[in-house]
Amino acid sequence: MITEYVLFDLPRGISRQEVVAGMHEVAPRWRKEPNLIRKTFVFDPTANQAGAFYLWKDRASAEAAHDDAWRQRVRSTYGSDPQIRYFDTPLVVDNALGQVIE
Repeated sequence: MITEYVLFDLPRGISRQEVVAGMHEVAPRWRKEPNLIRKTFVFDPTANQAGAFYLWKDRASAEAAHDDAWRQRVRSTYGSDPQIRYFDTPLVVDNALGQVIE
């Protein structure tokens, strides 16, 4: 598994309500990703940034989902380039599901 961390700057003056509305808008698209295990949206109002932690079956799926077209949508919508990092994820403890995922 791979954890992908995506972070981007938000436009000045954007409200939490607008950020959360954007998250709701894209959530159905991510539900359709067959190799996405989990996505956790994040918002930091102090730094004026948003993003997500993704848990993928493999890195190739993460890279395919965040292609040039996706990056351009982030630029067009929020006016910034996303920063992306990848982490090997050997084990996940999921207390909500009562599982350890390997």
